[in-house]
Amino acid sequence: MISNSRYWFLMVLIVLVYIAGMFVTLFENDSAQFAVMAMRMVQENDFLNLFKGTEEYLDKPHMHYWLAALSFKIFGLHDWAYRIPGILAILLGAYSAYGLGKLLYNKDSGRLAALIFMTAQTIVLAAIDVRTDAVLTGFGIFSIWQLAVYIDKKSLAAIILGAFGAGIAFSTKGQLALLTIGLAILSHLAYTRRWSVIFHWKVIVALAVFVLTITPMLYAYYHQFDLHPEKIIRGKSGRSGIFFIFWEQSFERMSGEGMGSNSSDFFFFFHTYLWVFLPWTILGIAAFGNRIRALYTTKFSYSKNKEALTLGGIALFFLIASFSQFKLPHYLNGTIPLFAVLTAGYLNELYITLQRKTLKVLMVIQYFVLSIVFIASLLLCYYVFTFEQPLIPMVLITLACIIGFFSLRHESFFMRLITISACCSILLNAVLNLHFYPHLLTFQAGSSMASVISEQNIPVENIYKVSNDHTWALDFYNQKPVQLTTFEEIRGQKKIWVYINNADLRKFQQLGLDWDIQYTRPQFRITRLSMNFLNPSTRKKTLDRVHLIRIH
Repeated sequence: MISNSRYWFLMVLIVLVYIAGMFVTLFENDSAQFAVMAMRMVQENDFLNLFKGTEEYLDKPHMHYWLAALSFKIFGLHDWAYRIPGILAILLGAYSAYGLGKLLYNKDSGRLAALIFMTAQTIVLAAIDVRTDAVLTGFGIFSIWQLAVYIDKKSLAAIILGAFGAGIAFSTKGQLALLTIGLAILSHLAYTRRWSVIFHWKVIVALAVFVLTITPMLYAYYHQFDLHPEKIIRGKSGRSGIFFIFWEQSFERMSGEGMGSNSSDFFFFFHTYLWVFLPWTILGIAAFGNRIRALYTTKFSYSKNKEALTLGGIALFFLIASFSQFKLPHYLNGTIPLFAVLTAGYLNELYITLQRKTLKVLMVIQYFVLSIVFIASLLLCYYVFTFEQPLIPMVLITLACIIGFFSLRHESFFMRLITISACCSILLNAVLNLHFYPHLLTFQAGSSMASVISEQNIPVENIYKVSNDHTWALDFYNQKPVQLTTFEEIRGQKKIWVYINNADLRKFQQLGLDWDIQYTRPQFRITRLSMNFLNPSTRKKTLDRVHLIRIH
């Protein structure tokens, strides 16, 4: 098995990558939007009502915003403070993956599962572009682990902790949390044939704990929506927040009603998996296929050394979620801990049974993945965005040399397989966090304009906008939402600043309005990258312009 020194060396490196990502500018839309929503809670001392800009927000429960607001209360209104709860939840997820891997397989598999989870691409991204999924994933896998402990050992403490984890996950994203947890636990019960644990007084205690855990969220929904049936939410009055979170939320997403339909592609999550589990994608597919074959061979009969919790949880989730009319890549985040445990158990089995030929084939595949990562890193560093200061390239070159040393070192296939796989993630995300994202975010007009406002000492209370375009990054870094006004209200006013796009600027000119100072910054939707944007020779064609002008 991988040595302790190597294991913790890799873990320290990936944690350093996470820390580097803490200080990256917030991404629009979701991260910056959610940070502004939590900021409003702190500034207005209102923790019951959720608002997205000026609109009341029904879509997601309160827990993520409460945790972010708590972090703001403790550390202040900083982007890194917003990310702290999400990163802590991911660390809880890593420890829970270890615990579940140890329970289902052995301690070595648990250790490896934690490493795989921490280095999976979508999890590293979730620590930087923090949405509700970081908290959902961490507490979701914690709940699965503890409920599995209860099923195996009938521990009262375990089922209480499992119910608490499920309550936090449900209070973060609603029914999606219970779907992920429930499918995994039902698969475990079906395989182990331990249905009797359901009919036990401890389950009643767990249900009580779950209800107590979700009560603050339910009360907040009740206070904001159920007490005010006159409110018009998404074109409807009489909306019940409690009914929405228990019934309407997931069905709206499945049908596309309310949220709208963004994908009818049944295989959306299958091809999304190809990148979200990088660099472990091929190993995860191999593990999934191996477990299906093992279950088929044994005709689903229970074996002490086998499990169906991860396999069933993954397969059933993919099947159900693929019918949804509203799909996003990060919906898969909750399954990543299951993939990590499944893959770790499979790799550990290859190691124990001395399947050197299979390990060698997988190692060659991972060397190929590493070579792609090296090429991509070089392109990002020397073509897409070039270095402007010596410190970052020195850090990245040192890291590349360390990775090269371990990758070329003559040792067992298993050791090299794990090392080069983890190194793929460490190298790629070090390049992203230290070099690519900082350059990319200069094309996010809201945050870059906020820097101008700070440098020029422009009063944030005097800044307005005339369109309904979201300004989340500008709102957060100004620590005050931009006020909405109209062209008519601007007439006759002096010494006010207006944040506008190109179309609004032309309208200003047509109306004969005049200004004496103008700042302009490039704008690109950075979460929707294109080849034309990444290509420096065609990048300018993809850019919009955003302006801050002073009316005089």
